[in-house]
Amino acid sequence: MTARSAGSLTPATASAARGDGSEARLDIVPFVADPHDATKIAIAANRQDMEPVYASRVQVHLFDGTYELFRAWFGAPPAQFEGREVGATRTFMRSLAGVLRSGAVTHGGVAFDHVIESFRNDLFAGYKTGEGLEPNLVAQFPLVERAAAALGLVVWPMIEFEADDAIATAAARAATDARVEQVRICSPDKDMCQCVIGSRVVAWDRWKDFVLDEPGVVAKHGVRPESIPDLLALVGDTADGIPGLPGWGKSSAAKVLSVWRHVDAIPDDPAKWNVPVRGIDRLAVSLREHREQARLYRTLATLRVDCPIICDVDALAWRGPDRGAMAALCAELGMSADILRL
Repeated sequence: MTARSAGSLTPATASAARGDGSEARLDIVPFVADPHDATKIAIAANRQDMEPVYASRVQVHLFDGTYELFRAWFGAPPAQFEGREVGATRTFMRSLAGVLRSGAVTHGGVAFDHVIESFRNDLFAGYKTGEGLEPNLVAQFPLVERAAAALGLVVWPMIEFEADDAIATAAARAATDARVEQVRICSPDKDMCQCVIGSRVVAWDRWKDFVLDEPGVVAKHGVRPESIPDLLALVGDTADGIPGLPGWGKSSAAKVLSVWRHVDAIPDDPAKWNVPVRGIDRLAVSLREHREQARLYRTLATLRVDCPIICDVDALAWRGPDRGAMAALCAELGMSADILRL
């Protein structure tokens, strides 16, 4: 199956930085790429290459833009400007600007579900869709994508893959770069815990300022990061439309997976499980009768690390906002760019 993305937005260099007086622009470059060929990627047409200047500590921050937008939508009061709802976009922009002002972000990217549906909907009819979303919320997706790019962050607007897949891909790529001290996945979503590697790739709930490294994932979920998809396959994930298997709860699933790691490794015979679990015979019957479904659910819950996106560390270097684009968008939103303090 051919994988598609809406393209990659990269922050155009501001004219002041270029010193040539030319106007900075942001472009979305559509592309179609083979998911197994990461060289087939989009390049922002108007970005001029600059040598990145690295801080002594390279901290890669990867944001779930869809989660950020939904949190802004449900957590902030509505606001209209010139007949259009823009409240969530304003909140989104102020929130990310606050993180950037902290000085912790040396490199960053933001992933969005440009459309909610993905390749997973072709695998399972019950997987999550965009049905029922408020039109005023959906209408702000293009605005927040532009907002993230104007703030100077690389943006991945995903179509066939999901935002989580883009983050997983970028995290896996950054983790292999010796210059990177730490990759922070800025999301409290338990799906993202499968990406955690020791203390090098961590999940950060920035609202609670709580970091999950690998021991933290085990303490919270009862399994190692590589078993998170198996845990979700057995227990289910209502947010994504994964039903799980009848009778399995988080406690029993975590106990079994702490020994067997993956669904396929769990024996049919519960006498071989070597785990003290309540209702073990009933759980074994459920697994035997639904093993194929469990394999499918694990596939749905497993994040892809082969998305055709621009995510090398050099491309993610944060060089500050695109002030022209930021000012233009703020005017469009009816807010002053000065409040962002960037």
